[in-house]
Order: sequence, then C-alpha cells, then structure tokens
Amino acid sequence: MRFRGNAHFASAVGAVLGLLCAVEAAKVNKHKPWIETTYHGIVTENDDKVLLDPPLIALDKDAPLRYAESFEVTLTKEGEICGFRIHGQNVPFEAVVLDKSTGEGVIRAKDKPDCELQKEHTFTIQAYDCGEGPDGANMKKSHKATVHIQVNDINEYSPVFKEKSYKATVIEGKKYDSILKVEAVDADCSFQFSQICNYEIVTPDVPFTVDKDGFIKNTEKLSYGKERMYKLTVTAYDCGKNRASEDVLVKISIKPTCKPSWQGFNKRIEYEPGTGSLALFPSMHLETCDEPITSIRADIELETNHIGKGCDRDTYSEKSLHKLCGASSGTVELLPPPSSSANWTVGLPTDNGHDSDQVFEFNGTQAIKVPEGLVSTSLKEPFTLSVWMRHGPGAHEKETILCNSDKTEMNRHHYSLYVHNCKLILLLRQDPSEAENYKPAEFHWKLDQACDKEWHHYVLNVEFPAVSLFVDGTTFEPFLVTEDYPLHSSKIESQLTIGACWQDNSGHDNDTESVSEPTSGGNARMAQFFRGNLAGLMIRSGKLENKKVIDCLYTCKEGLDVQLPEEVASAVKVEFNPNQSSMTVEGDDIDAFDKVMQHISYLNSRQFPTPGIRHLRISTTVKCFNGESCVTVPDAEGYVMVLQPEEPKISLSGIDHFARSAAEFESPEGVTLFPELRIVSTITREVEADTESEAAEGADDDPTVQETVVSEEIMHNLDTCEVTVAGDELDGEHEGLELDMSQLQQHGLEMSSSNLGLVVTGVNTMANYEQVLHLIRYKNWHTEALFDRKFKLVCSELNGRYISNDFKVEVNVIHTANPVEHANNAMVQPNFINPVHHASVDLSGHNLVNAHQASVVPSAATVVIVVCVSFLVFMIILGVFRIRAAHQRTMTDQESGKENEMDWDDSALTITVNPMETYEDQHSSEEEEEEEEESEDGEEEDDITSAESESSEEEEGAEPEDQQAASRQQQLEWDDSTLTY
Repeated sequence: MRFRGNAHFASAVGAVLGLLCAVEAAKVNKHKPWIETTYHGIVTENDDKVLLDPPLIALDKDAPLRYAESFEVTLTKEGEICGFRIHGQNVPFEAVVLDKSTGEGVIRAKDKPDCELQKEHTFTIQAYDCGEGPDGANMKKSHKATVHIQVNDINEYSPVFKEKSYKATVIEGKKYDSILKVEAVDADCSFQFSQICNYEIVTPDVPFTVDKDGFIKNTEKLSYGKERMYKLTVTAYDCGKNRASEDVLVKISIKPTCKPSWQGFNKRIEYEPGTGSLALFPSMHLETCDEPITSIRADIELETNHIGKGCDRDTYSEKSLHKLCGASSGTVELLPPPSSSANWTVGLPTDNGHDSDQVFEFNGTQAIKVPEGLVSTSLKEPFTLSVWMRHGPGAHEKETILCNSDKTEMNRHHYSLYVHNCKLILLLRQDPSEAENYKPAEFHWKLDQACDKEWHHYVLNVEFPAVSLFVDGTTFEPFLVTEDYPLHSSKIESQLTIGACWQDNSGHDNDTESVSEPTSGGNARMAQFFRGNLAGLMIRSGKLENKKVIDCLYTCKEGLDVQLPEEVASAVKVEFNPNQSSMTVEGDDIDAFDKVMQHISYLNSRQFPTPGIRHLRISTTVKCFNGESCVTVPDAEGYVMVLQPEEPKISLSGIDHFARSAAEFESPEGVTLFPELRIVSTITREVEADTESEAAEGADDDPTVQETVVSEEIMHNLDTCEVTVAGDELDGEHEGLELDMSQLQQHGLEMSSSNLGLVVTGVNTMANYEQVLHLIRYKNWHTEALFDRKFKLVCSELNGRYISNDFKVEVNVIHTANPVEHANNAMVQPNFINPVHHASVDLSGHNLVNAHQASVVPSAATVVIVVCVSFLVFMIILGVFRIRAAHQRTMTDQESGKENEMDWDDSALTITVNPMETYEDQHSSEEEEEEEEESEDGEEEDDITSAESESSEEEEGAEPEDQQAASRQQQLEWDDSTLTY
C-alpha cells in the first residue's frame, strides 16, 4: 500500500513539472500594444473628467495564458495592458487603466482645469503591456498618439464695471442722444460668457434709459426744479445672464435755466395717521421768470381711485355703515363676507384684503343664488337698492347685477338691475292686478360712470311710478322709461341671483318676455353674466333712504383742505369737488396765491387709515396782459405717503378654566361663559428715554439719546365678536348658547347663531361689547355624558382688519354620584377656578401670556378620583379618632389609681412635663401626617382632601379645649410611669 501511494504521488509531480515546462516554453511577449493615432477630448472647467473621442482602448495580440487555477497561480501576463504614459511638459492630465485585460483606460485632470489660464492642451500618450513573467520583463510599448483636449468654460465670473462710479452734468429742458457711457468687463474665457449683453437701470421711475452698449440718455426733458440730481444704479449682464457682482452708481446733475415752474415742492410727503391736517406745500412758490402775469389758475388733484372704492372710507360691513349713517333697520346685505352664517358668497373671488372692505369679482362665468327667504320676492314700495360697482368697457350683451326670475317653466323676470351698452337699466314688473293697463316697467340711464372702470356708488330709490338714481351722491334722471303689462298670476316660485339671471331651459317664453341664451363658459341655467366688481349690494324693502344717508355712505374720510389766511381770503377764489379730492385756486396776485398754496393740507379722519401712496398733481395756467397763456408752467407731481398706522393689539383675558355642577348647566339660567372677560387694546410707540434732555442745548443732536418702546392703551370700536365651540358641534336638542336679546338691542348690536356658535355684530365700543359678552350663557339639558366643553372667543375691528387673540375657555361638569345633603361642608366639592388676571396679560401683542397657564386644573375624571380618595381618607381618619378616644378612656381609668403615688414628685414632673408635652404635640402631629400620607399612597394632598380631612376631624373628633387639655395631661401621666428615677 505504501508503494502504491508513492507511485501516485510521483506521477502527479511529474505532470506538474511537465506543465510548468510547457508554460515556460510558451511565455513569449511577441507583440506591442496598439492605440489610435489621435484623440480629441473635452473637459469642463472645474471638473476632472475628460470625454475622449474615440475612447482610450489599447489592444495587444498576445493572448494571456491562465492555467493551474486550482493552485491560484497565474504564470503569464502577456496581452494585458499595464498602463499609459503621457509625454509632455507640465501636462495637467494623467491616464489610468480601468481594465488590464481589455486595455480600457481614461484620461483625467490632476487638478480641476481653469479655462481662464489655458483653453487647450496637447500632449502625446503611449500604452505599455505587462511584459513576460511575474517581473514584467520584456515589456513592450505602443506608438505615441496625439491627444488634443479643449477646456469648456463655465460662467463663473460676473461682470465688473471699470469705474467705481460715473458722473455727468446736463442742462435742463434738453433731450440728449447720449449723456455718458458705462462699461463693464467679464473675466470668463469663452466668447459667450465674457461678452456683456445687456445693461439695466435698477432705480425705478427715473427719466433715463441705457442701451446694450452702456450709453445712458434721458427719456424726457429734465427740470432743475423737479430734481437737481439723479442718482441711478446701473447693473450689467453677461450673455450667460450673470449679473454684475456690484452695481455702479451714476450721478447726473441738472444745471438749471430760468423756466417758469413751481419751486420748493417736495415730491414725497409723509403723513402719520392721527396727526390731523398736514400742510402739503409749506415752502412752495411759483417762479415766473419776471413775466408780466395777470391771472393764475391751479388745479390740485389728489388721486385716491386705487384706495378702497375710490378713496379711504370706513371699512366696516355695508350693513354696519348704513346703521352708522343713520339708516333705519330693515337692510338686507346680499353680498356679505363669507362666514358660517352667510356662506353663499364663498365661491366668489375676492380681493382678500383687510385694509379695504371685501370686493367680489365677477368674470363673466360666475354667479350666485341668494338663499330663499332672505329677501321678499314681492318688494313693497317704496324700496331702496344700493351697490358699489366697477365696470367697463361696455358690451353688447346684457350684464346682470341682480335678477329675480321664475325658478321653473316660464322664465319671467320679476325685477332686475343690469348694464347694457353703458346704460344702467332697472326692470320692475308689477304684480298681477285687476287693471290690465300699461305701467312703467324699464328705467334707462345713460352713464359714463357705468363703463369707465372706476368705482362708483349707485343708489336707486323706488317710489312707484317714480325712480330716482344717485351716482356718487349726484342725482340722475332716466332718459327713457318703457311700459309693459303687469305679470300674469302664477304660483311659480322665483329665484334671486347675483351676477347673472336664472333661467330654466326647459320652460317657454310668454308673449311679453324674451330669454337670452346662456353665455359660453357659464352654467347652463344662467344667462346674462356680469363682468366687473361688486361690493356692498344692499336692498331695503318698505323704506326710502334720504339724501343725508346717501351722502354719508359716499363721503370720503380723506381729502384736501385749506385754511385761508384773512389777508388773502378776498384775493383768491377756492373751489372743491364733492369728495374734496380736487380743488381749484384762482387769483391775480402771485404773493397771495403762494400763501394760499402753502396752506393747502391733506386730512385723513380715520383712526386707522389705509396706508399707501396718494399721487398729487398740480396743473397751472398763467395768463399775461394780452389775455393769452404767455408762460407755460409744467405740472408739478408728487405723492402723499400715508404711513402704516400703529396696529392695535386687541387682547382678551379672563377666567379660562372653571368647573360647575351639572345642575347649573341644566338650570334655566345656565352657566356664564365669560363672567370676568376684559377687552383691552394697546399700541406700541417709540419714545425717547430722557425727555428732559430735550431742553438742554444740543440735545436733539445727542447720539446717546436712546429710544424705548412702550405700550399705550387706546380705545376704539369693535364690529364683530364670534364664539365658536371646539370639538363637536352644538346639538340643538339638548344644548345651546343664549344671549339676552333686550340687552343686545339696547346696545345696538345684532346676533346670529348656528350649531357652530354665535356671532355678535355691529360697530360699538369695547366696553359695550364686554357687557354683552358677559351675558352669554351655555345651557345643557342632558349632562350625563358630558364632562367638559371648550369654547373660543375672537373679536375683530374694521371687518377683520385687526383681530384679537384666541381666548379659549374650558368648562368642566361636576357629576355627583349620590346627591345627598350634608350637615357641613366636609363632602361639598368646591369649584375649580383658574383666573387669568388682567395684570398678567402681555399687552404688547396678540398672544396673551397667561400667568396660570402651567397650573394643573382637574379634569372631570380627576374630580371623580379626588372625591373617592377624599371619602376614603375621611373613613380612615374617623376610625383612627374612634380608636384613640376608646384608648384614652382606658388610660384614664388605669391612671386614676396612680395619682397618689405620683404626688411626691411634683417638682420632678414639673421639670419633665414641658419637654414631654412639646414632644407629644409634635409626635401626635407627625402621626396624623403619616396616616394621611399612607392613605394617599405617598401622593401630595390636594386642597380638597385637606379641607375634607379637617372638616371630618371637626365633625367626629372635635372636643372642647378643656377636654383636650385634660386628655393631654392624662397622656403625660401615663407616660411618666415608664420613667426610671
């Protein structure tokens, strides 16, 4: 067996040796690697990857031999590419082999190339194989190939101006082809990114322009009186749209020439709200260049069309404005702001602004249906219809503002208000009557205001057969009135719509009415869509508004004013337009004219005016002795900047968490939700810390004077307070919110309620709102499953422009398991009240800081647990007192026989009584505390348990003071028996 094994081993060794000999014989590196002769590559700036065409691949005809793989031995490398070698000086690239067997390689940059340093790179490359054997002997190289690599530029540099600033001077009254040239350069290497493609003037509203080559010129004749120097900011863009790293400042000075114009006129005039009248031109005078002047006329115009609905007015709801202007009740608001109680305007686009009242947009495809019952379908005469409208231009189709038509079948229009070809038309069909006579049915007014795209206020007073129209407070008579028969009697219900007219396509026309086809894009049941803006659409049946109410609704709260000095009052004539947005001044004395102009002022009587710009324009006409305009005075333009008013912070505070018994919720009075509500409004002002230093010399220029911010309480009105329920909606069958309507009407307020809560509306003082909100009560007739209810109160001013903090109130319901009457207060559950004191309210913002926010208020479950624990503690203490009373009686009997033996040591007892008595009192109190702590499992006692425990002690274990003293004496005598002498 040993011989046979040796024989097998010898044969295996021989085979291996033979194979090695064969490999050595075949291991010959005969061929050189082969690569292309030329390569072209592209590399992006700041990147190291080179894209080659063709790809870098070296080929070798020597095929590698691999064998004896079971021994993990590779004995030949012929045919493998071991590397590439780059030839050239300071070549910033390297070649790397990716796969030796396939010869695939890549070229990459050693460092990220910079196109601005070198755009192209050329070098040679050579491949070499791995040679023969493990040591790489007889390595062969390929021929040298040329590599051209181009560096692609990226737009990394921004344009830079050659100069830090530019200056030029021009003469007023002249237009230049070129005033000066600005020039910028770009450091990028490519033509695309290094060229400046555009220059731009960043400063808005300047009479200059710049072309693509950097030449600046003026677009209008310049005036020294209007502006003495223009400061322009100019920037540049390269062709890659990179903006200049720094814009350049260009100063253009205006050299004056004598030209008639207004001098000393400030273009920007700032108006601080609440400061009364502000002089617009305190230093202005007219320069006439010594021309002989006989008369002067100046028209001063204050542009306010972009503010609200033509000017600054109170932005309360239209219904509240009618009440403020003295209009009687009975007004129905057809376009109210969307709310839980008035949701038919939710789908209409609005301006979403709080600085002005809500404006609704109708784009020709939208209309709304007014809920049934909101307006009586048969209006009793007289009645009033009012609306704010902005419309234009005129269209050939009818555009309906308000329409009441048959809901089904006949498509009859009972009454409607619409615009047609810049005419306002009121259709009013009479109800069926005994006399079938013609009666006025359509009233036509041709109005430029209906198509000028400006806001106008329309009021229609109907006192049949007469109809009067007021547009912006001015009366207009109809130019055409057509007649028609009254409507035939029918039982068809009608539909009131806004923005279009409701029509039933399945119906048929009667012999006196025609049906317009619905316009494209609208509802198939709607026709004659309106295109424009509407606001404040109101209708009042049975009432006729007087002219004073109309003027009050239209009157602006801002405008021009003038206080004429006595010495010039007779020399100058002044006239105003109705809303005081423009005025005319006429005179022949230049000095008197200048004084009048210097006393013209701007006034805004609103407490919180709408901020923004009001443009001013002064147009002047000057005549000489011959009666002709000999001097041309250019218009002077500027603007009044009404600053942002200091926003009031409306803060609501009071008791935000309390508990009441279930019986109180079920009582007729209910539970008052806001018993201690306080409404406070504050504004934040900046004042100087040291006001006394102003009297000191140079105090105004002292840079050390610092300004401090203080909160100041102010008074203003509120127009809405809304109480909403948190969580589940109110179930009207067993709960609700109630408010004394007599008190509400006494304060001139109105209320609407739903299952979400109630809303109190009307413009009134914060104090009156406090009184009304104190009266809101919550009732619940089924409190078995109710543990708590949460409510939220929010108040606002100016139709939601200023909103208070969310004041949240949580009410807990206390349920009594066995409602029995107790002899004392030991088992009476106290109310949990967490007051929010007014002193802790942060009046500087909307969010109030509640000093008791972190305090723990028991919930309903906690109240039940506390009651149970209190009852358990009461029973334990009752048992302890009974045991101690029995024990004391026993000790009294035992110690009565020992008193004679203790008489001889009275002095000693006197020495030891006082310490023992103190110790006993302390020990007794410690035992009581330990017993109470053990009864609550180590938890801290709350106020309820402590109160009940003390009451229980007074009820069960209370003794007269003399009995307690005797008990303590007996206890001391019994303890003395244990003493050793």
